[in-house]
Amino acid sequence: MAKMILGRRTCVRLLAGVAALGLMHAGALAQSGAAKPEFDVASVKLAEQLDPGKMMAAYQSGHMPKMGAHIEGLRAEYSQMTLQQLIANAYEVKPYQVSGPDWMKDVVNGQRFDIVAKMPEGSTKDDAPKMLRTLLEQRFKLEATKTAAEKPIYALVVAKGGPKLKESAEKPKPLDPNAPLGPGEVKMDGPDGPMIIKRNPDGSSEVNMGEKGKLKQRVDMQSRTIHIEGSSVTMPGLADMMTQITMSPVMSQSGGREIQDQTGLKGYYEIAFDLSIAELMRMQGGGQGGAPATEASDPSGGMTIEDSIGKMGLKLEPRKGSVEQVAVSHVEKMPTEN
Repeated sequence: MAKMILGRRTCVRLLAGVAALGLMHAGALAQSGAAKPEFDVASVKLAEQLDPGKMMAAYQSGHMPKMGAHIEGLRAEYSQMTLQQLIANAYEVKPYQVSGPDWMKDVVNGQRFDIVAKMPEGSTKDDAPKMLRTLLEQRFKLEATKTAAEKPIYALVVAKGGPKLKESAEKPKPLDPNAPLGPGEVKMDGPDGPMIIKRNPDGSSEVNMGEKGKLKQRVDMQSRTIHIEGSSVTMPGLADMMTQITMSPVMSQSGGREIQDQTGLKGYYEIAFDLSIAELMRMQGGGQGGAPATEASDPSGGMTIEDSIGKMGLKLEPRKGSVEQVAVSHVEKMPTEN
């Protein structure tokens, strides 16, 4: 059976998705009156257009482009981020939880922005999201509402026969903010806190989330699969990681479901499994009747979601759960002048 080979455009989308996955892995200052927390000064400009060839070459040589949020002291930088990613950071949610115009979600061809800002004296890293929200309201005329509602989800549960997971020998350690970065590493700040992302020469990428564990993923273009390994991973961390992949705009064109941990497992685990790219793309619609498909549909023979999760003694069940959403009612494509 002939295998389907991904084209250059899809390859770039997947590379952008890897970066987006990293972007998807965060109180305000005491203010007098109703004044909103805001940066002392901020510069907003269009980011330099990403060159697919240079981006792929950088990845293959183990280098990561500077992307995402970087907060050091009183300096806040947001590099190569779409408006959807900026809004997600401002509201401390994941990009898939932000709804609005399609143009603000395009991680491949959409507009990206670079923001460099200085926070007031006495500010902490926790103040940055609210200051970013104020900036987006002032410069992009953002109008948005954050709500929580009951929606269809996938519940990650223990399958019949019990879990088949190996517990990690050591608990994860918090990241040292002062430790020097190694070759191919870049530090980002996201809704779940800081992380270090490393791109290896073999094309794989690693995400060190500190106390949330470590993940490694590699895209195999010929087998059309994503191989994922993890150490010291919690079940909420696994559910969140899978959601960010299946709900990514790179994989999903018209929706999808959040995956929520309902296993009741509290430990730290070693994980390893493969996900079929074609199956991930099909999963956007939830399969037949809202459930994950259980028959392989990938021409290359890749495993289904159910097969991959089942090997760990887990399964996904369609249910309803509370899901946070940020609904954008208005936002301008371009900011006002600096």
